[in-house]
Parts: sequence; C-alpha cells; structure tokens
Amino acid sequence: MTRIELFKGRSALHFNHQLMEKIQESMASVLPITAIVLLLSITVAPLDSAVLVLFLFGAVLLVGGMGLFTMGVDMSMIPMGEVVGVTMSRSKFFLLPVVGYFLLGVLSTVAEPDLQVLAEQVPAIDNLVLILTVAVGVGFFLVVAALRIRLAIPLRRLLLMFYCVVFLLAALAPGDFIPVSFDSGGVTTGPITVPFIMALGLGIASTRSDANSASDSFGLISLCSIGPILAVLLLGICYRPESAGYSMTQLPELATTADAARCFRDAFPGYFKEVAAALAPIAGVFVLFQAVTRHFHSNQLLRIGAGLLYTYLGLVLFLCGVNVGFMPAGSLLGATVAQESTSWLLIPIGMLIGFYIVKAEPAVAVLTKQVEEVSNGSISQKAMGRALSIGVCLSVGLAMVRVLTGLNILWLLVPGYAVSLGLSFFVPAIFTGIAFDSGGVASGPMTATFLLPFAMGACSALGGNMMTDAFGIVAMVAMTPLVTIQTMGLYSQIQHALARRRLRYRVDRVEDAVVYFD
Repeated sequence: MTRIELFKGRSALHFNHQLMEKIQESMASVLPITAIVLLLSITVAPLDSAVLVLFLFGAVLLVGGMGLFTMGVDMSMIPMGEVVGVTMSRSKFFLLPVVGYFLLGVLSTVAEPDLQVLAEQVPAIDNLVLILTVAVGVGFFLVVAALRIRLAIPLRRLLLMFYCVVFLLAALAPGDFIPVSFDSGGVTTGPITVPFIMALGLGIASTRSDANSASDSFGLISLCSIGPILAVLLLGICYRPESAGYSMTQLPELATTADAARCFRDAFPGYFKEVAAALAPIAGVFVLFQAVTRHFHSNQLLRIGAGLLYTYLGLVLFLCGVNVGFMPAGSLLGATVAQESTSWLLIPIGMLIGFYIVKAEPAVAVLTKQVEEVSNGSISQKAMGRALSIGVCLSVGLAMVRVLTGLNILWLLVPGYAVSLGLSFFVPAIFTGIAFDSGGVASGPMTATFLLPFAMGACSALGGNMMTDAFGIVAMVAMTPLVTIQTMGLYSQIQHALARRRLRYRVDRVEDAVVYFD
C-alpha cells in the first residue's frame, strides 16, 4: 500500500468516526423529546395514528440531519466565517467592511427557512415586504455588532439603549404585531445564519489583542435579533393593516405508512430548493472572497466544499423531518391536551417538552461547543446545555400560562428583559454576550415548527385569540435563557469570590502563625 493510499484510508476512517460521533450526539438530543411525545400519545393526549407515524419518520430524519449538519458546519461555515471576519476587519477602507457586513446580513436572512415559515403565517402583510423588512433590520444591526467589536464598545450599553427603543415602539405598535415582531427576532437567527455569524464574530475579535477580545466575540447574534424586532414594529406602525392574521397547520389524511412516506417524498424537492436558496448567498460570498484574496489552498477548498454539501444535505433532512413530521404532531398534541378537563396540564407538559426540545436545536450544539472553546473549558457544554434547558422550560411554561389566561406578553417581556439587562451589570461581560446570543440560538426551527403549533393548537381548542395568546412563544423562548445563563455567571462569580476569600483567610492564618513562632 502506498503512502497516499494509507493517508486516504486514515482520513476516511477519521471522517467516519467523526460522523458517527455526531449522529450519536444528535440521537441523544432527539430521543428524549421523541420518548415524551410517545408517552403522551398513549396517556393524556392520544394522537391520530397517521400523525404519530409522520412524527416517528420525522424523528429519524432529525437524527441523520443534525449529524450531517453539525459535521458540515465544523468543516465549512466556521472556517469561512472566521477568515472573512479577520480579512474584512483588517481592511484599510472603512466603507468596505460596512457594506460587506450589511450585505451578509441581508443575504443570509432573506432565504432563512424559519423566516419563510413565519411570513406564511402572517398573510396580512405581503411575504416579500415582511422578509425584506426583517432582512434590512438584520443587515443594519450586523454592521452595528461588527463595529461594536472593533471599537470595543460594551455590549450591555448597546443592549440597554436598543431595548429601551424596542419597548417604546411596542407601546405605539398595533397589539397584534407585538408578539409577531418579537417572534421575528428569534426566527431570523436560524441554523444557517447562526454558525456563520458566530464565526464572523470570532474572526473580527481575533484582530484585537486586548484582554476582552474573547468575550467581545459574542454578541453578534443578540444584536442581530434586535433588528427584526424594531423593523417589524416600525412596519406595524407605518403599514397599519387591520390584523396580523395567522394560518393553522393542516393535519394530513393518511391511510397507510406508505402514504406517510409519500408525504416526505413529495416534500423533499421543495426543501432541496429552499435550502439551496438559503445557502447560495453565503456560498456566493465565499466564492467572491476566495477569487479576490486566494486565501484558501486546494485541500482547504475541498474540505469546505464537502462541508457545505454535508450542511446542505443535513439541513434538508432536518427541515423536512421537523416540518412534515413534527409540526402536525405539535398542533394535535396541543389541541388534545387543551381539552376542558385537562387544560391545566398544558403548563407541566409544555415545561417538560421545553426542557428537552432545545437540545434538538441544531445551532445550540454549535454555540455550546464554541463557548467551551473560547472560555478554555471554564464554561462547559454540559453547563450551557443545562442552563438553556432550564430557561426554555420556564419560557414554555409561561407561554402556556398566556394561552390559558390571555395575559399580555408585555407583562412578561418587560420585567424579563429588565432583569436580564440588570444582571448584565453584575456578571462578567462574556456571560452577557453568551446569554443574549443563546436567546437567539434557542429559538430555532424546533420552536417554530413544534412549540408554536403546540401553542396554536391549544389556543384554538380553548377559543383564545391566536395572534395575542399563541404567537409570542418564540419570543419567550428567546428571553428566558438571558436570565438563566447570566444567573449561572453570577453564581460562578460568587463561588470564585468565596474561594478567593477562603484562600486569603488561610494565607493570613499561615502568616500569623509564622509571625507568632518568630
């Protein structure tokens, strides 16, 4: 065997080992929520057999899709984003990176699959108008976020300022648009934009050499989430439609398992086109970047190309599984649990689902891994995962309280963000950046296609106002991790302070003993 053949054989074995690890990780993330739905389907919320078969098919696709997606992101999106961020930050022409960041924000948002789903559910506004409004908001705030890193402006200062503007506009906007606007901030930071934008932040921060550069690499996702909220609130104020409107999930009629397989087969072509359109802008920017800079060598280009292919296939499998398989199950599950005698069960069941469903968000795995690497292991993936799960658990519980009582979402969002922004003055800056980024990452496709239909199904069964009571669950999921992760940071800081005090006490005791014996 030649040396080249031996190298290829080792590379193939290494790749297969990595892929199996990713699939095992995704299986560990998807199995808990699958088991919960199966348990509910044979106890308090019996599901139609056709919907259950679709759900199980979807779970299989989720496992394979998440495995391929996370593998592809490691190989392509992260190295691309870091190098683009470094190169643009070092440009001598100020306008070049500004225009570049704006275009990256707009292009990566226009075809974000989660945004397409939200636009379809708000028929009162033309889809193109809503999508372009949100995209411009993301583009503008990506410029703000990138300049913040370069100029070393404290993140909490910008967050405090912009959220004050958000809630001021919320007081002027039509009531139906408030939940939709906050939801738009969550769905735009989806599985395609998050890995690239996070890597972009790492690249920009790496051009600085000060002590805060690592913590400042976080915060792009959080600021990019504010842009859509402001943009949609302004749209609601200026556009003034009569109602934001909504569209319910249609339950399929299936006779056999072959019909279920046919549903997925018919859906695949649409998702192949949708994901291709979503990845094309980022791939196009990379091709243009490589043509101008010639930064990557042939082996690196092959690896990035293969990574983009895995990202593409993984996202197709994931989105098809979650939209075709999970969406009908979420809607029917919410409607079934919300029967008059068992409606109170929405709160504990929603909290249980929320605790485990965030683990199946593809971008969460990317974020927790990056946090562990940037913090040199001081903030572990396990600790991050636990804080996110607790946060989403609480948010879904509060969202179900809103479905049952019709509580105005501002009564939860205003104090929630007030606490979050208040904590930012007492915790290390890195925890603030991570927390506000986590809010955008946690509210991904699993929230839009399972938790939102769950809330809509429950709201419909209870006869509530869909726009004011069901919508807003994405916003709630995006808010609570801000509190839980910063609380984790505060606890960590208190523990370190106590440890330093104990150490100082012991040193003083030793010094006193030395003086005594002298």
